[in-house]
Amino acid sequence: MANQNEILRLSAEDTYKEEIDALIAADKDPKPAGWQMSPRSVLTYICGGKAGNKTITPKYIGDKRLVEICIATLVTDRALLLIGDPGTAKSWLSENLSAAINGNSSRVIQGTAGTTEEQIRYSWNYAMLLAKGPSHESLIKSPIYTAMEEGAIARVEEISRCASEVQDALISILSEKRIAIPELSEELAAKKGFSIIATANTRDKGVNEMSSALKRRFNIVVLPAPASIEAEMEIVQTRAAKLANDFELRASMPDANTVEKVVTIFRELRAGQTIDGKVKLAQTSGVLSTAEEISLIVNSMALAGSFGNGKVTDAELASALQGAIVKDDKKDAKVWEEYLENVMRKRGREYSTLYSECRSLL
Repeated sequence: MANQNEILRLSAEDTYKEEIDALIAADKDPKPAGWQMSPRSVLTYICGGKAGNKTITPKYIGDKRLVEICIATLVTDRALLLIGDPGTAKSWLSENLSAAINGNSSRVIQGTAGTTEEQIRYSWNYAMLLAKGPSHESLIKSPIYTAMEEGAIARVEEISRCASEVQDALISILSEKRIAIPELSEELAAKKGFSIIATANTRDKGVNEMSSALKRRFNIVVLPAPASIEAEMEIVQTRAAKLANDFELRASMPDANTVEKVVTIFRELRAGQTIDGKVKLAQTSGVLSTAEEISLIVNSMALAGSFGNGKVTDAELASALQGAIVKDDKKDAKVWEEYLENVMRKRGREYSTLYSECRSLL
């Protein structure tokens, strides 16, 4: 077993184990079947607060009511579908909800074009199947199968990337809460506490449209992009600081003015207009999500820590911006150049050095 300090990315339940333990110890409210803490404690874990003398850090910075709806959905027998643009924390919220409710976020299926129905239900160890025939020993359980056995939550990431027949396999599971195993003349009935949290990317619309029958089995919560520049800055600063500490980057966190510049640039290119609405802008081919802003800041810190003096300068920031924004050489380079000339250059001294560094990379 690897030491936790050697793990590149810990699960949510390991990263925030002290907070989860404190919430469980302080919890006085009733717990639904299969839950390790009450809905109120789950809300505190996600949105932040106190558990005794322990400060609980917010995992999701946004509309608290949306989180309440997510938790209330999982108290019932309804499955939860989180929808939003890339970078709106769908997977992050899904993982942390599972960690808080069950202490285990690892029952997950990654939806892709290659995901099969067997990965939703169960498959077989074919060597044992040939040797002994169908048996419980030769059965390979899917994460959903395991969650049904244990009365816990399973996660399906990017459900709209799965083929329609794979999506349809979920309909009977969500309706009947059972999986038939005809090879054993048995069926598995889900224990209380079982549910599914699925995520879907709005940018994938049309890849494999979810049927209305499947959508009816979910309570759908749309996660929006951060409403204000202040909220987006808080998300970026909090997550970037945590990642920089995990990676031991040997660089100081950029100041608020630097983070504000990055967030402003992203919000303007994402919206296709300046913050004040006075200048219309062409949009890049990429999404320019909050997650990309966080990666940009961390990348800048890695450059400063590895090859600079540990302080992020406009030179590191320009290099990271170039890599994040210009994904399609022809289209994005032109959009970026127009932004530099029509917006950044005209913002005066505060942006002048960053403008020069960015311009030199084109």
